[in-house]
Order: sequence, then structure tokens, then C-alpha cells
Amino acid sequence: MTAQRTLRQIVATTDVHSVFDNSLSFLAHLHALRPSSLVVDCGDFFEGSGYYRLAHGSIEREILLKLYDVLAPGNHGWHHHFEPELHRLTVCANVIDAKTGDALFRRLHITRVAGRRIGITAVIGQQAFHTIPAAQRADHEVTDPVPALREVMLAHHHEVDDWILLSHSGFDEDLKLAAICPFFDVIFAGHCHSEQYGPVRVGDALIVKGGELGDGYAVATPVGQGWGAGTTRFPDRAPAFVPADLMSLEAKIDAVRQQLTAVLGPVVKAYQHRIPDRHVLLVDLAARLRSGLGVDAVILNETALRPVPLGHTLTLGDLLAVEPFDNQLVHAHVPQEFRHDPYGLTGYLTEQCGPLVTAPDPLPDGIITVLTTDYLADTYLAGRTHAAGLWLSQAVKHVLTAPSASGGTP
Repeated sequence: MTAQRTLRQIVATTDVHSVFDNSLSFLAHLHALRPSSLVVDCGDFFEGSGYYRLAHGSIEREILLKLYDVLAPGNHGWHHHFEPELHRLTVCANVIDAKTGDALFRRLHITRVAGRRIGITAVIGQQAFHTIPAAQRADHEVTDPVPALREVMLAHHHEVDDWILLSHSGFDEDLKLAAICPFFDVIFAGHCHSEQYGPVRVGDALIVKGGELGDGYAVATPVGQGWGAGTTRFPDRAPAFVPADLMSLEAKIDAVRQQLTAVLGPVVKAYQHRIPDRHVLLVDLAARLRSGLGVDAVILNETALRPVPLGHTLTLGDLLAVEPFDNQLVHAHVPQEFRHDPYGLTGYLTEQCGPLVTAPDPLPDGIITVLTTDYLADTYLAGRTHAAGLWLSQAVKHVLTAPSASGGTP
């Protein structure tokens, strides 16, 4: 993909999460950078908005194939990286086939940037890997990134002048990686959703992260014998000129954008013209589900929702941005070892997937089943008993919209 291009820098996005509200600027800017830039992504390009929910990844796939050179896999959209065309772009050093031990992706991409031989590899953090839905990572195994990276370096050190890492591990983890693996020149960070962007220097390495949710990118450029790195945002304004080879893609995005403007009802006053607190919203939702469905207990994870500014009315785009992951509500078995240890259950789930909301709070002793999402049921609990006949997005819509618009209990 680098033929007939003179590469002088590396441009890295991360955690785009299918956010394409500023797509014209995003696409045109990357298109303009591409002749002189190796364009890479640090994972989670897929999933997180109505664009993914309605177009099922076709938009993201086309963008990646048109504009990107190298991809790191993230925990969101994991299965897309096994599609043949995207698989050819994906690198990752620390995931293997659990049965054979073979690498699931190529471990290294070598190219030239500013005359230097650049080795680009990637890792996915162990915590990030274990948040992938269980069915998507069946027969896949994550290994410790440190020995995996050292193995790649030792096997290819004679072919490479400088080392670049695309990491889907989190900024704090990348600081540790830089200290343990001092051969890296630049580490592009992803996964963390924090306010850390860098660049931060650890030894000879620079750790840097681009703006998430399609807001911006990180850039690294050879400077003297080393590297410089920084971050920048995509322009807020749409460009005056759209390249011809992006017009059909932008038309596809715009068609989905029009669908997302459909109005679902007025937002209740408590949530109007603000960014709802996810915890508060889920407390309200869990209480309604428990009483409305007559269940003993409800468990929901805060990361099932995203904080999104709301106005006077709720659109389909708003709803699918607040609940972007298409979670189904199901009744699930509590693992045997936690049935008389509710505090152990909530501690285990919090460690795996972040803050929880439960109803009641605290959970009672002796519960056998809970109402939860299919993601939690299949990934961390003992499997589902049956579906509740309700999607999480439907329940969220009920809480956010006026009673006259939603009608009845969930």
C-alpha cells in the first residue's frame, strides 16, 4: 500500500469507535496526509455509534481499506480483523491460536520512512483481550506482551533500524512497556479513554496517543537520529474540496446520518440539555427493570453506555450513541462460587469490566439468576437461561423519553 509514496512520517488514530459525525474532515484530512504518511490505527475503529449499528461495519471497512496501511486489533470489532482484506493489514505480536500456538496475525510490518527501515508491531493488552465477547475469541489466546515483543525484536533486529509499537493496552501500561522494552522509538497508545495524550518520554521512547472518537491523531517524525511526536485535531470545518475517490464513501455515511436524525420522542427534563451521568442513568434504569420485570436482581456495567450530550428531543442517533453496543437483556446464571458471596461477585465483575450498577444494592445473598446483558452473561457469568425479550437500548429509550412517548413500563 506504500507504492509510489514518499513516506516522511507516521500518522496514528485510535479508538475511533465508528464516530463519523465529522467524516468529511476526517476522510479528506487523512487522504491529504496519505502521500507522505504511513497511516496506522491502534484498535477499536469499529463499534460505538449508530453508524456501526446501521451499516454493520461496512463504512469502517471501506475507510480502513482506502486510507490505512497498518492496523492493530482492538477489543471492539475484533472479529472484523479476520476478514481477509483487513487481516492482511493487521499486525499483532501477542495473540495465538490456543490449539496450535500459531500467531493469529502477522507479527511485523516493515517499511521505509524518511529513508529508515521501520519495524511496526502491535500488541493488545491482556485486560483488553479478555473484554472481547467470549464467542469472538473462542480458541484464541493472549500472551504476555513483553516476551512476545522481545521475540519479534530478536528475530528481526538485523532488518530494522527503528521500532514502532501500536498498543491497544492503555497509556499507563504503555509507560511500563517502554521501560521494560527499551528498543522502541515510538509507542502509539490506545484503549485507555483517558486524558493522557503525551508525548511522554521513557528512556529513548516517546509514548503518544491521538484524540479518540475521531477527534484527532498522533504523528511521529524522524528527527536527527531520533524521533519527534505530537498530537493534533482534525479540522472542525468540512473541506471545500472532497476527493473524487471519497465521494461514494461520504454519500454512504450521509445516508446513514439521515437515518440517525429520526426523532424518537422528547427527552425528560431530568436529562435535557446535558450529558447524562452513566451511573445515575443506569441506577434509574436498573430500578425500573427490576420492578417492571419482577426479577430478584439486576446487574449492569457502566461501560455498556457512553456519555453523550442530549438536547430537547431524543434522536435515533442519540440513542445508538448512548447505547452503542446492541446489548440484549437476558436472565443469567450466577456462577456457583458466588451464589453466597454477592460481594465477591460484584468485585469480580468490577475487576473485569469496570464499575457496576446493581438493583438492589447491595445484592442479596443466595441469588441464583440475575437480569443482565448478553455480554456479561456470556463473557463473565455462567451463561444465560433465557432472553428477557427486551434490548438495553429499548430500556434506555424508556428512561430518557417522556412517558407519553414511551408508554408503559419496560
